[in-house]
Amino acid sequence: MPAKIRLQRQGRKFKAIYSIVVADSRAPRDGKFIESLGQYNPNSNPATIILDFNRALEWLQKGAQPTDTCRAILSYKGVLYKKHLLDGVKKGAFDEAEAEKRFQSWMTEKEQKIQAKRDQIKSTKDNIDKSRLEEEAKIKEARALEIAKRKSAIIEAEAKEQAGEETVEAPVEELKADEPKAEEPKAEAPKAEAPKAEEPKAEAPKAEEPKAEAPKAEEPKAEELKAEEVVEEAPKAEAPAEEKPAEESKKEA
Repeated sequence: MPAKIRLQRQGRKFKAIYSIVVADSRAPRDGKFIESLGQYNPNSNPATIILDFNRALEWLQKGAQPTDTCRAILSYKGVLYKKHLLDGVKKGAFDEAEAEKRFQSWMTEKEQKIQAKRDQIKSTKDNIDKSRLEEEAKIKEARALEIAKRKSAIIEAEAKEQAGEETVEAPVEELKADEPKAEEPKAEAPKAEAPKAEEPKAEAPKAEEPKAEAPKAEEPKAEELKAEEVVEEAPKAEAPAEEKPAEESKKEA
């Protein structure tokens, strides 16, 4: 079985990097290998590729078969194009000087494209960073304006409260200056009223005493009436006794 140019996984989880190795096609992916040709890091933009150009070209000429990903990497670095040019030299299509000239022109164009891509990525990154900074500056300005408005509103409210307190304190002080004269009778009034309220309470039992005496005074009147009735009845009983002799005297006459 021929040798293969393939990737061997290394690095950590979600941040994998790969080694470009030449290994037996029957060997496991991360197992034994024959030679290491470089490293491939897809985490950067653009991807970082470190490759031993001459050794990779020699292994290709020996018949090593690259995997799809390794073929793309070798094409990106110009290894496959250089092999194609050397095959043309062997066939006699052109000489080595022409092959080298064509390869150098291709490499300059490739480098220009790569540099243009890097510049574009950098410019887009710079624009993104710039726009982000501008947005942050706008947000900060908006927050500063809001804070200034809140502070001004608080200061105005405090000023209004102070002005209101001053306006309230002025009439209050005037009333306090005028109130002592009006307050003196107000303070005396409850003092005079307190005993007045207490006097009827003390007089209440006095008023009740004659009410209790009233029936006592009425009782003798009833007794007197009874006595008078008795007295009046007594002469009524005596009257017929006196009248009898008068009648008897009439009869006798």
